[in-house]
Amino acid sequence: MNASAAPFPYDGPEALREPLTQAMRQVMDPEVALSIVDVGLVYGVAVTPERLHVRLTMTSMACPVADVIVDDVLAELDRVAPEGLPLQVELVWEPPWTPERMSPYAKTFMGW
Repeated sequence: MNASAAPFPYDGPEALREPLTQAMRQVMDPEVALSIVDVGLVYGVAVTPERLHVRLTMTSMACPVADVIVDDVLAELDRVAPEGLPLQVELVWEPPWTPERMSPYAKTFMGW
């Protein structure tokens, strides 16, 4: 997958891009029954020798399942990240999430 087709900005070893993306596709937003990647909640991933850092948002600051989603992301990433690499999931609110961030699949699923 090339960078222009990526569902979110990625900075890190190319060999990790797809495994990390697929791991996050396993995490569902229970409110819409779609992966957080398809919903557009992943704002970016950066992998350095010091850490794997994911910038993640929610559809709303009042999301009742934010903690569950963050825990699920950490668990899925832990399965594919290099052993011993610290994981960090940062919740961000800027820019605010909008439906335009959804994948074509998600928009079709939602009937848009």
